[in-house]
Amino acid sequence: AALQKDQVARHAVKLHRPKAATHSRSWAANNCKLLVGLLHRKSVVAKKLGAAVTAVEQDVNLSEAEKQFQVHTLEVFQKELNESEHLVLQAVQSLQRALQGDYRDVVNIKESSRQRLEALREAAIKEEQEYVELVAAEKHQQEALKIALAQNKSLSILDEILEDVRKAADRLEEEIEEHAFDNNKQMKGVNVEAVLRVEDEEKGGKMKNKSRKVEVEDDLGLSMLIDSQNNQYVLTKPRDSTMPRADHHFIKDLVSVVMLSLPCGWICTLVGLPPMFGYIICGVLLGPSGLNSIKSIVQVETLGELGVFFTLFVVGLEFSPERLRKVWKISVQGSCYLSLLMVGAGLLWGQFLHIRHTQTVFISTCLSLSSTPLVSRFLAGGSRLDREGDLDYSSVLLGMLVMQDVQLGLFIAVMPTLIQAQSGDLDSFLFGSLRVLKLLAQVLVSLAVVLLLCLVLRSFLIGPFYKKLHTESKGNKEILVLGMAAFVFFMLTITELLDVSMELGCFVAGALLSSQGHMVTTEVMGVIEPIRDFLAIIFFASIGLHVFPTFVLYELTILVVLTLTLVIMKFLMAVLVLSTILPPSSRQIRWVVSAGLAQVSEFSFVLSSRARRAGIISREVYLLVLSVTTLSLLLAPLLWRVTTHRCVPRTERKTVT
Repeated sequence: AALQKDQVARHAVKLHRPKAATHSRSWAANNCKLLVGLLHRKSVVAKKLGAAVTAVEQDVNLSEAEKQFQVHTLEVFQKELNESEHLVLQAVQSLQRALQGDYRDVVNIKESSRQRLEALREAAIKEEQEYVELVAAEKHQQEALKIALAQNKSLSILDEILEDVRKAADRLEEEIEEHAFDNNKQMKGVNVEAVLRVEDEEKGGKMKNKSRKVEVEDDLGLSMLIDSQNNQYVLTKPRDSTMPRADHHFIKDLVSVVMLSLPCGWICTLVGLPPMFGYIICGVLLGPSGLNSIKSIVQVETLGELGVFFTLFVVGLEFSPERLRKVWKISVQGSCYLSLLMVGAGLLWGQFLHIRHTQTVFISTCLSLSSTPLVSRFLAGGSRLDREGDLDYSSVLLGMLVMQDVQLGLFIAVMPTLIQAQSGDLDSFLFGSLRVLKLLAQVLVSLAVVLLLCLVLRSFLIGPFYKKLHTESKGNKEILVLGMAAFVFFMLTITELLDVSMELGCFVAGALLSSQGHMVTTEVMGVIEPIRDFLAIIFFASIGLHVFPTFVLYELTILVVLTLTLVIMKFLMAVLVLSTILPPSSRQIRWVVSAGLAQVSEFSFVLSSRARRAGIISREVYLLVLSVTTLSLLLAPLLWRVTTHRCVPRTERKTVT
């Protein structure tokens, strides 16, 4: 055997010997001898493991379960040896590919690196599984030792009770544990990636003097994970569901937002600005461009979305079905015409600036949307202009905004077609065009289903449902608040399942309740408005998280020009459309409605981020859309105040809250 190892070593040295010193030859020979020796020892140990398995299977003193466990433990060790040998051979093959490749060919080097990365990911999954099995084997051995010691001594009544509790706890853990890692690691689209686990500084300081084992046992899984793309993750569902946990990052973020929103909103009120400016400034100060103290940005934005839902619900409460019947045709026509005009203007600018059609269509559609929560805050308070035969500007404005929310849901569904068009595949694009027509038909059917459901609910369910809530909530408003929130979420879920828009469901829920009369609307408003106001603060603060003052200052001139051009263009387009579709007796409201539509919706943040990930727009265009949207939202209150001051009589004027 020694002679054979020497021959293998000399052969390896002869194949790969460089024209260098004797030291490198001796190093290669020694390492080749070591590798051959390790492989030989592995073969010997594998035979011993096979013999041990045979001996365990023939041992009559062991139970069947104990035999299976010991055989499984030996197989885990055998698997560990085989995987180690496989990794060595894989490393040799990787070195061979690297030597055969062209060092000037970056693509070849990248492919080699990708193959090594995939091999390491597979090895990590296998090693993780083997580690878990070894931990289970260790636990089994400890349990066997405890049982052996317990048989040699008499147990007290307390020890017997604790032993029964221990067995029940083991069964409970087995029942509630989902094995999510094992169940998902082989699924299609699942990738294994390297992540960094960052402990809290306070926890890290306290745990310095403890052993690693104690640190793992005491950890509640609330540390942060960071992947190679700098995305940060927090715990969503723990392995052990019996222990209560709280996301302290999220709690601290909410405390920071609420505490800073008060002085910011107060200062804006003192200087005559809407308090929502203060909330946005609060988000800027706490966000990535400021103190960067918000850790759970996604969670804060998600909570802010609830503010949008309840804002639209309150808008629906003020929007009776009678008002809806007056303006539905104008709302549908106006929103569609305005979107088509924006897309047409975008294509003209794109042709002039040599921009791809997919980019111009996306950007134009994105910028054609207006902010419903912002305008609803403008319309809060004040009296309504609702003379007989006339249309009040709030009804027309809110109707068009709701239809734009419907268009938003449709546009999100059409985005895959834009991605296919971006790739330039003609067949895919034609197929995508047919898919768009199919989606339009689905939206019309879904809207018809929503309308039919509203008629059924209004005729048979809303009245008895509210009377029951009103009866049960006397002296206790919790039932009424819970019932209203449940109804909002029910309609939200229905419209989401129909692929229309969650925002439309919230608006429809409010409109259905408003059909029950003024007393019902007043009572529901009294319990829902405080919730709406608090969540709206979180929503406007989350907008500030996406404002980057440094980028705005760097490109201030071009951003101001783009924003003013966009606002003026949207204002004039809206005036043109409303002059065409409004009846002659109500055309005086077109200026106010156009002022409310002249900004860009905050949902452009979501759409542009998706488009950037899909490759429809570049990073530079994404930042421009983000900044223009923010500046238009900041400019909107000024335009609204000037327009309402000049075009609406003082007795009929809305106030900007």
